[in-house]
Amino acid sequence: MDTLFEKHDRIIEITPMEIIRQWANSINWDARLLAIRGPKGVGKSTIMRQYIKQHYKYMDRQVLYVSCDDSYFSTHTILDLVKQFYLQGGKHLFIDEIHKYDNWSQEIKEAYDFYPTLRIAISGSSLLSLTEGDSDLSRRCINHDIQGLSFREFLHFYKGIEMPIYPLEEVLTDPAPLIRQMNSLGRPVALFHEYMKYGYYPYYMENEIDYYQAIQQVVNQTIDNELTKICHVSQSNTRKIKALMTMLCASEPFEVDITKMSILSGLKRDTVVEYLMHMGKAKLLQLLYCDLVSVKRMQKPDKIYIDNPNMLYAWATTPVQIGTVRETIVVNQLTAKHDVEFGKKRGDFLVDRKYTIEVGGENKNFRQIKDIPNSYVLADNLETAIGNKLPIWSVGFLY
Repeated sequence: MDTLFEKHDRIIEITPMEIIRQWANSINWDARLLAIRGPKGVGKSTIMRQYIKQHYKYMDRQVLYVSCDDSYFSTHTILDLVKQFYLQGGKHLFIDEIHKYDNWSQEIKEAYDFYPTLRIAISGSSLLSLTEGDSDLSRRCINHDIQGLSFREFLHFYKGIEMPIYPLEEVLTDPAPLIRQMNSLGRPVALFHEYMKYGYYPYYMENEIDYYQAIQQVVNQTIDNELTKICHVSQSNTRKIKALMTMLCASEPFEVDITKMSILSGLKRDTVVEYLMHMGKAKLLQLLYCDLVSVKRMQKPDKIYIDNPNMLYAWATTPVQIGTVRETIVVNQLTAKHDVEFGKKRGDFLVDRKYTIEVGGENKNFRQIKDIPNSYVLADNLETAIGNKLPIWSVGFLY
C-alpha cells in the first residue's frame, strides 16, 4: 500500500489544472459507487485526478487513486486493495482503467456490499457494461458518460473565449443571443472550421505536431485491446475492422449496404453487423437508425458516421469531403445530450422526435424539409441566422 500511496502522490502532484471540464461538476462524487465511461483520450483519468487535487490535501491518506494497469494487480486483487485501504482509514477510492481487470464487476459488487462506508469511483472504456451476468451493478452504480470537447469548450480552453452552455431548444428557437455574443468575441466560422480538424481531444495543445498520430493510436488501441478483450473480437479480424474504418472514412455517409461491406471487408454479413455494434459502443462510429424506439438487438444501422471529425481527418487515407465533415460534427455534438435518428426522406436528422434538421453549405435551402413543423437548416459559412436557417457552429454550445 505504501508504494501505491507514493505513486498516488506523484501523479496527483503533476496533474494539470489548466483544462477543468464542466463534466466534472455534473458528476455525483458523493455516490457510494460511480462509473465514468468514455472513449479513450477524452480525459476520464484527468477528471478523476483533478477532483482529488481540488478536494484533498497533498498526502491525504483518506483518498487513493490507482490504475488497473499498475503492476500491483499482477499479484493482488481489487478486493485486496479495498480491504487494505479501508483498514488504513481510507474513505474514497478511485480505480482507473477498470476494464483492464478481469472479473472487475464481481469484485466491485462485493466491495460495495461489504464496505458500505467506502466511496468508490471507477473509470473505463465506453464498452464498460454495468449489467454483466450475476454482477449487475446498474442499481448500485451511478453512471456518467463523457465525450470529447465541444466547440464551446474548444473556444474556452484553446482560444480564451468563454461562452455559456445553450440548450438545444434555445439554440433553434431563439438563436439571437448566442449569435450576437459569439460574433462579438471572435469569427465563429473560421474557429469552427479549425475545431472540426483539431481540438476535440483535450491533449491537442500539448501534442499539436503529433495530434493526428495520437488519434490513430487511440483508434488502434481501442480496436486491438478493448474490442478484443471486452467484446471478444478475434485478434485475426482487427485488421479487417480497421479496413472498415478506412472504408467509411473514404465514403460519404450512406444508407448502409451490409452485403457490400461484407464483400469489401472479407467478413461475414452477420459479423459485419456485430462489429459495427461494437464500434458504435466504443465511440469509433456513430450509428443512426430511422426509429430508435423499435431498434432490435443486432439490427443493422441505417446510416454510419465516424465518431468525430478529428478522428475522420486523422484516419482517412484520401481527402475528406466537407459534406461528410459537416454531418459528422452535427451528429457528434447533438448525441452528447439528445437522441438523433436518421431522417431518411424528411431531412438529414430527427432530434428527440421533435426537430427536423437538414445540414449543408451556405446555399442550402428548405426544399427537402418544407412544410415540416420544427424544421431547421444548419448551414456552413454563416455568421448569423436567416429565419430557421442557422449557422452550423450554433450546435457547438450544448455542453
